Amino acid sequence: MDKKKVASPLMCHGHSRPVVDLFYSPITPDGFFLISASKDSHPMLRNGETGDWIGTFEGHKGAVWSSCLDNHALRAASASADFSAKLWDALTGDVLHSFEHKHIVRACAFSEDTKLLITGGFEKILRVFDLNRLDAPPTEVDKSPGSIRTLTWLHSDQTILSSCTDIGGVRLWDVRSGKIVQTLETKSPVTSAEVSQDGRYITTADGSTVKFWDANHFGLVKSYDMPCNIESASLEPKSGEKFVAGGEDMWVRVFDFYTGEEIGCNKGHHGPVHCVRFSPTGESYASGSEDGTIRIWQTTPANTEENESASRRVKHNVDEVSKKIEGFHINKEGKNAEKPSDA
Repeated sequence: MDKKKVASPLMCHGHSRPVVDLFYSPITPDGFFLISASKDSHPMLRNGETGDWIGTFEGHKGAVWSSCLDNHALRAASASADFSAKLWDALTGDVLHSFEHKHIVRACAFSEDTKLLITGGFEKILRVFDLNRLDAPPTEVDKSPGSIRTLTWLHSDQTILSSCTDIGGVRLWDVRSGKIVQTLETKSPVTSAEVSQDGRYITTADGSTVKFWDANHFGLVKSYDMPCNIESASLEPKSGEKFVAGGEDMWVRVFDFYTGEEIGCNKGHHGPVHCVRFSPTGESYASGSEDGTIRIWQTTPANTEENESASRRVKHNVDEVSKKIEGFHINKEGKNAEKPSDA
């Protein structure tokens, strides 16, 4: 396949520190949405198609390492270095509950039925919270062999998939027994793990390798060496014919799933790329970087003038937002939120 020139991405400003996690909601009656986690302590919600800012979740006192939306995009969750995970109303920005931990929380994920939230981090403990009983103590899964880096659900909430910050491999936990039932072996720690939209594949990034695993039988399907250390990879959800990867060289690369051939290279970030994710339609994908920006790239390059116009529109919206206090920026006392710290 020939490499194609990629048009300018939609530029999403707003974060003051590195963007470390991105998550798209499924398609809802109101469209689909993108939530971002950043070291500036303020997750942001955007229109997933245009990148337009919707709101900022105010409340964390430390870096936010992970954020996600439930299947209906009605609630959000975030995991933070302030030793807490928070549950948010995604329509109003209000904190619904704060789940206190004893150390940094690195990952969180809603179950498919949206009734449970799982968290993990430096304590090496997977906790499952019942969202219908917010004050009830969580179920604690057996201790992880290392500090938890990523978490996601599999097999209709019967299995939890986790990776560690300091040791290689992806562990599959049986929810009922709380025990590890399978380990997908990797040489380096897995920095990104994603279950494909159709449930067929698990996509992982470890070191300079992107791997695809059978999500039902757990065999290794594909393994491709990358040009640099990769922090994140994502498989196109509709046809599954391509995937994107980003890492330390600041570029977002597109590859053919079947051959591993590089078919596109998007340049523009001014720092390492920490996270990449395909939108649920497969028509675009987002990247978040050390430079504090999010860029939304079209899978099929659109008219350049249209893309530049959209980029200007997003920038204009962000400039307007910075001058106003509305919606998410009002705290419980009704006072203006304070400027975020670098904690």
